[in-house]
Amino acid sequence: MAEQLLESMLQAPPTGGPAWLAHARERARDALLRDGLPLRDEAWKYTSLRALAQRRFATNDPAGAYAAVDPQAFAMPGLEGARLVLVDGVFRADLSRLPTEAGVEVRSLGDALASVDGLLRGAFEDEPDDPGLAFVRLNTVLARDGLVLRVAAGARVDLPVHLVAFATGGAARAWHARILVELGDGATLTLVEHHAGAADDAQLGNLVCRHRLGSGARLDVLQVQDAPESSIRIRRSAFALAADAQLNLRTLELGAALARHDIAVELGGECARFASRGVFVGRGRQHQDTHLGVRHAARDTACDLVWRGVAGDRARGVLHGAITVEAGADGTDASLDTKNLLLSSQAEIDAQPVLEILADEVKAAHGATVGQLDAQALFYLRSRGIPEAHARALLTLAFCRIAIDSLTNVALREHVDRMLLRHLPAEIA
Repeated sequence: MAEQLLESMLQAPPTGGPAWLAHARERARDALLRDGLPLRDEAWKYTSLRALAQRRFATNDPAGAYAAVDPQAFAMPGLEGARLVLVDGVFRADLSRLPTEAGVEVRSLGDALASVDGLLRGAFEDEPDDPGLAFVRLNTVLARDGLVLRVAAGARVDLPVHLVAFATGGAARAWHARILVELGDGATLTLVEHHAGAADDAQLGNLVCRHRLGSGARLDVLQVQDAPESSIRIRRSAFALAADAQLNLRTLELGAALARHDIAVELGGECARFASRGVFVGRGRQHQDTHLGVRHAARDTACDLVWRGVAGDRARGVLHGAITVEAGADGTDASLDTKNLLLSSQAEIDAQPVLEILADEVKAAHGATVGQLDAQALFYLRSRGIPEAHARALLTLAFCRIAIDSLTNVALREHVDRMLLRHLPAEIA
């Protein structure tokens, strides 16, 4: 096999478990062997995988189950509720704090896979047969652990749940985990999804998260990807919304040497609503690729997508935002707006807004810009005695804050604000 990455990872796939799981793993493995990595796939046009394909990784190292980890390494102020921790893809009950609210169930994926569960079967069997989702296929083959989080119909979880994916140090290792979140009809949940790692983390983390929202459910998610800049993070976040469900998603892509994040949202029920506020900040030689896909499959659905991007030094950022309005999804209201800042002549940002409309009576719009800091605003701040580097940092930080301005948790918002400031490129630090 020419692709050493797949060769090294598929040498000893997991065995055992229910027959349906073994069949799903075998089917995904066969698809990987047939199609390989998406080296020429249009969905990976701006992210070359050739160098990664020739690397070898040890996979599913059991060290994460017992590695010593200081909880301060992923502590975030303002989060006093439940905390659910994965270390190298393994659920760690000793580092976690389980929710106490009625109607909330948490299980490790490893334990849940031994049971008969329709949600689990769907999460492994219903993935799209798409060569561009090669890492989802790899996750299907190799994921041994993760989390299952269920909120019963009508239940309300008042305090945010802190969901941590932490990686220990060490090179040439990979981990694969899957997280399943299900909200019953009318349920309410806030998640803070936090990606972090040890300073010498050079691992490849492959995480698939699937969320299912029942009728009238509400899910608020803050995703903070702050992995060390020596690491590789490849993620897929999929959301399925029933009628009248509402998803508010805030995403910050800050860390990792190579970060790829696929966000797939299906508005499958009438009057479902999705709002997304996101930002990526790249410096050094970071490469950050975000693919955002929204599918309107029912009447009177709406999405409002606002993203910001910043690249300095020799960093590269990619935002592909695609909105599809299926036939019969009349009354759709969809918009995508992305603005991007280049802070260096060697930095690059590729912004791709896409609309595909197959229905009538639709309101849809998209826009994309790539430019530099406003010279007049910079001059104004400097004329007030603010040093140029400080003025540039202030303007850039204000540009990025659209992702977190609406957070009502003041302590959390201020903490994330400091994280943003810490990740600004060298040109303005």
